Amino acid sequence: MYTAFYQLKEEPFRLTPDPRFLHLADPHRTALKVLLQGVLQRKGFTVVAGPVGTGKTTLLHTALQILTEKSEGRGRLVSAFLVNPTLAPAELLEAVLDEYEITCTATSKPRRLAALHQMLFQTQQQGGTAILLIDEAHLMSVELLEEIRLLGNTDTYQEKLLQIVLCGQPELFAVLQRPELQALQQRIASTCLLRPLSLPEVRAYMAERMHAAGLRGSSPFTGTAVEVIHRLTGGVPRLINLLSDACLMCGFELKRKQIDQFLVEQASEDVLGLLKGPFSPGAAPSAGSNGKKDERQVPVEPKPVPSWPDEPPLARAAAAAESVARIGISSSLSASATATMVAEERRGLKASPRDGNWTRSTFDVLIDALKQGRTTARE
Repeated sequence: MYTAFYQLKEEPFRLTPDPRFLHLADPHRTALKVLLQGVLQRKGFTVVAGPVGTGKTTLLHTALQILTEKSEGRGRLVSAFLVNPTLAPAELLEAVLDEYEITCTATSKPRRLAALHQMLFQTQQQGGTAILLIDEAHLMSVELLEEIRLLGNTDTYQEKLLQIVLCGQPELFAVLQRPELQALQQRIASTCLLRPLSLPEVRAYMAERMHAAGLRGSSPFTGTAVEVIHRLTGGVPRLINLLSDACLMCGFELKRKQIDQFLVEQASEDVLGLLKGPFSPGAAPSAGSNGKKDERQVPVEPKPVPSWPDEPPLARAAAAAESVARIGISSSLSASATATMVAEERRGLKASPRDGNWTRSTFDVLIDALKQGRTTARE
């Protein structure tokens, strides 16, 4: 509705996980790199976590797009994407077979597992890669996670045949640390933790999305408006999208080409008014009519997340997630306060025999190729 008014080709702040609109802030770029490494180097299990609305699902779709483009001409990518893992063990296996489009008329578990294993071995023999992405993994039961571990046991002497990515909210780390999941813990090769965006990252995030939607002139959002959006949303991408879209709609209805702080505050009353908790407008220091912060509300300075040089990856990531929850996620959260926790296997970056010439810099090239619109980036 407002696209023509603001000289846009499409809506820039949709809530769909479109990889074209992914902004690679530091934590997201690191997480994407970890995902690509985990799959291309046949590591087996990778865990990605982050607070609600920080872009986890978009990240998964982006990784899937890069892997699909990378596999063209080299070996097919066979993928399964589960968005609702609250299933019984039998239903999980059925859902995985459906996602992989495996035809199996048998109803017994051994026959279904045999059909899955046959597909995995065929994919490996043809030089392809099989990946299982599970979103909302923090909702999975211990029994279901154990079933996932057993699926990941399918391998050869040289590499894992099924690459599994568990993605969910930070409490996923607490679930994975339960004693009965110790066998799964030892199979997790790498983890990463997303966080909300800082103010400079919000500026870049909004500018990139406007540009991707077709804007070629100056942004309708003033600098002060962006600051207010960051304060009201706590830097959470999903809330940024909601509020920014409402601002553009409100500006269109009022025929105002420029979005200022007062229009942002007006739009936020309807969009963010029903939210409760740290991301609601009242959770951050508010600005009065004179534009000054209420001095009665003193923002809490976040404590930096310490490093854990001697702890295993999962314990390190869980401690980081606990630190994020303890300090709270607010507009005062700095980029360094909740640095992305990336842990890799102690044996280092051991590439699979088929991908032995893929290095760390290669993953950066793949990610840069995505942003430049190329379909391949191997040099």
